[in-house]
Amino acid sequence: MTKTPERFERYFRTLADVARVVNSSLETESVLTSVAEQTTKAMRAKGCTLRLLDRTGKRLLPSAAFGLSKEYFRKGSVELERSEVDREALSGKTIHIPNAQNDPRFQYGEAAKKEGIVSVLVNPLLVDGKAIGVVRIYTAAQREFDAPALDFLHAVADISAMAIENARLHQALKTDYEMLASYEHRIFED
Repeated sequence: MTKTPERFERYFRTLADVARVVNSSLETESVLTSVAEQTTKAMRAKGCTLRLLDRTGKRLLPSAAFGLSKEYFRKGSVELERSEVDREALSGKTIHIPNAQNDPRFQYGEAAKKEGIVSVLVNPLLVDGKAIGVVRIYTAAQREFDAPALDFLHAVADISAMAIENARLHQALKTDYEMLASYEHRIFED
């Protein structure tokens, strides 16, 4: 196992990199893909995904991934009705699944087995206390996550949620501006 000071340094550098990426772009997809990659590498995991709630609040849609096959990532949305794990995470809890291949709370256990996924760590993405999605860490071997790893994932989730919210607010402002400009243009033409 990695020496603790080296791991803390890796976590710190990754958080700094994630913050830089978030501050450099409002392109949600590229930002989240970078976050997934950096988080996977920092946690020495198999992969990472970020899934966002759809407008109905009933499904988690794939938004970004790193380290997993396209087939696994695109297996479909996660139906909250069928995923106890994600319902718990969206209530604000961090959920550890020691073995996703045989845990009935995990919706895609067979797909996890085929992909070589064993342990999964799920953390909510929260904005003002309201869940907007989840970040998941996947490992190829059964693994426990200690307090520093959990703290790191919480920080990544908080930064990611902030990035998503900023991008959404930017898009809403842009849409409002375009509507106002269009309205003003019609008024002055008449």
